[in-house]
Amino acid sequence: AKITAILETEQIGKKIIYEESLTSTQTIAHQQAQDGAPNGTVVICEEQTEGRGRLKRPWSAPLGKGIWMSVILRPNVLPYEAPQFTLVAAVAVTCAIKDVTGVRPDIKWPNDLLINGMKFTGILTEMQADPDRVNAIIMGIGINVNQEPEDFDDRIVNLATSLKIATGKSIDRAELVAKILYYLEKFSNQYVREGFENIKALWEEYSCTIGSRMKATTLRDVFVGKAIGITNEGILKLQLDDGTIKEIYSADIELEK
Repeated sequence: AKITAILETEQIGKKIIYEESLTSTQTIAHQQAQDGAPNGTVVICEEQTEGRGRLKRPWSAPLGKGIWMSVILRPNVLPYEAPQFTLVAAVAVTCAIKDVTGVRPDIKWPNDLLINGMKFTGILTEMQADPDRVNAIIMGIGINVNQEPEDFDDRIVNLATSLKIATGKSIDRAELVAKILYYLEKFSNQYVREGFENIKALWEEYSCTIGSRMKATTLRDVFVGKAIGITNEGILKLQLDDGTIKEIYSADIELEK
């Protein structure tokens, strides 16, 4: 109800499925999408017990501290155009955080947001599609909002942060959710209407990846070089030390300090 009262959207967030605790908002959103949930349906909870990120990695989502939500989108795009929605979402979340907190996060390709080099947001985009059409995009967004350092496991305490740690104050989660949904609708519609070019420019402006040296570990190979940009398909362009340009479709990225 608190989110609904301050929504600025036309469609996204008009239907909100809220639960205190869920295994994973992404799992529930997939079920809802298959059952015909309308465009813009949001599944959100206070706690995820089996949250997951890219490559099915676990994501810690403690009670009442963060934003754990999945958004069902039904854009008129072809399946090959769906992966860019991860980058669209990253720009939307970055703009919302900047508006609400004054902090400007860095986007790390393909799906992380960082503050001072430490991760606090992950975005997971999955698709339900036929060969010639997208039926639904399920966009999972997990944000560490009001965690304290002691809320993090010893294994990640030096790798993860939260907006509260970064700003020194508690953040209104409902206000931030409403602002994320506003920008998500704005940029999703812009992408469908105009293509990726303008959003790509914003993504590159906010990115800490472009211009950085990095190690990119794919399923088969490891590449080291300098990120020089992304394509209109959202693929990372990596210039190797011998000058070769390698296009990276999916990889774990380790930025050199």
